[in-house]
Amino acid sequence: MPDSISTTSRISLTVNGHQHELELDNRTTLLDALREHLDLTGAKKGCDHGQCGACTVLLDGRRANACLVLAVAAQSHAVTTIEGVAAGDGLHPLQQAFIERDGFQCGYCTPGQICSAVAMLAEVDAGWPSAVTPDIGAGTAQLDEAEIRERMSGNLCRCGAYANIVAAIAEVAQTPPEEQ
Repeated sequence: MPDSISTTSRISLTVNGHQHELELDNRTTLLDALREHLDLTGAKKGCDHGQCGACTVLLDGRRANACLVLAVAAQSHAVTTIEGVAAGDGLHPLQQAFIERDGFQCGYCTPGQICSAVAMLAEVDAGWPSAVTPDIGAGTAQLDEAEIRERMSGNLCRCGAYANIVAAIAEVAQTPPEEQ
């Protein structure tokens, strides 16, 4: 390989509101940058093919499988991990609901489930359609079990805690924002 071709890049990532300067191999995924270079181990490496959702983080508030995003491509985006979803010292309402509703067993998928649920609730508020309710206006989707399951279908749980995960999300979805 010629010396003029660089296999690394100096990048700047904004993660959970903090700027990080990193020198990374150009092939480094966002997931590996978070886990191996920034010690943010909440996002998990499950399948490493974007099929399980264990690595779900938020890019500018939208769900993303961190195992499929190159770190160099995430530079111009605000990255939020499970470590950054809560404001201040308290838990995010979804984190609290997962605890109260026992929405996890082993906990491996929980960070991705919660990040996905945060974005999913924002999608519903914005009026994004789903396969269950394809024609909705902003904030009019009824988040029943079928709707939640469809919208969360990209996140798998090997333990089978789906009933409690759905209950936790439904609880937060039905709570007015001022009470959360």
